[in-house]
Amino acid sequence: MQYQNKILLLSFAASVALSLIVVPILRKLKVGQIEREEGPQSHLKKQGTPTMGGIIMIIVLIVVGAFIYMDFAIDQQDVAKAMLPLIGVAVGFGLIGFADDFKKLFFKNTKGLSPKAKMLGLLIVAVAYTIVLTKVFNLGTEIYIPFLKEYFTLPIWIYIPFAVLVMLGTTNAINLTDGIDGLSTSVTTIIITCLTVISVLLGIKEVTAVGTILIGACLGFLLFNLHPAKVMMGDTGSLMLGGAIAGIALYLKMPLLLVIIAIIPIIETISVMVQVAYYKKTGNRIFKMAPIHHHFELSGWKENKIVSVFSLITLVFCIVGLLAI
Repeated sequence: MQYQNKILLLSFAASVALSLIVVPILRKLKVGQIEREEGPQSHLKKQGTPTMGGIIMIIVLIVVGAFIYMDFAIDQQDVAKAMLPLIGVAVGFGLIGFADDFKKLFFKNTKGLSPKAKMLGLLIVAVAYTIVLTKVFNLGTEIYIPFLKEYFTLPIWIYIPFAVLVMLGTTNAINLTDGIDGLSTSVTTIIITCLTVISVLLGIKEVTAVGTILIGACLGFLLFNLHPAKVMMGDTGSLMLGGAIAGIALYLKMPLLLVIIAIIPIIETISVMVQVAYYKKTGNRIFKMAPIHHHFELSGWKENKIVSVFSLITLVFCIVGLLAI
């Protein structure tokens, strides 16, 4: 636990220090948020706020991860090697988000990568990670069933598309949650903390190390991301965090647990699906705006209230998730 605390403090300090350096650079480069015209009118004042801040968390993950890797490599080489795919999947998704943000910001449009190109990139990373887990690290295809507290083994030909679907769905859900200051960072920090606690209970050191680095990086970034945000994470951060959550859950053999602990991102996703389907069928809207955090925002809730309530809900469901294992 003492070693874990050191990792947390190191990654937190690195995140804060890097934010103090990177945010002014992003501002100087005029890498600013481009708000959608159809979005909430109150968000137009955020136009120009530095974005792509997720690069801060990616750098912290790589740099601090390298230090921890070298430390483990001395006498726990298996743990050190097992950290690599966990870091790799997060960075891989993050780089796709970076490419999307880069195209949005430097070509001054809100479309970014084409849906096909973005999906292809995410698919490649997801498939590669799944193959590494099953074929290189031989982790098997067991899936833990919450509450029943049993493992169910899937055939490999079912497990691979299932795992890929989990990763693509999770990254999309976290991406949709990133709509107001501090929301996605707060919610994902709690989810990653829950998964890290599980890894501590199970004694899976590589997940504990990577999870702790991510928690520290998120907490440091959150100081600059809370309302009024000085920097946005962009797709660089949301896809990285989504990839990290899905990657860790699959490594722990607990992707079904995400149905519980990632309840807010799931609700955000469902709200968009319901809104689109209902509008196409009737021409009317169920919510004032989707994802659902915008509905509450347009209903008069302040951004900080939405973040607080959604974070509290996530915390409660994470406790339920811990009781389910």
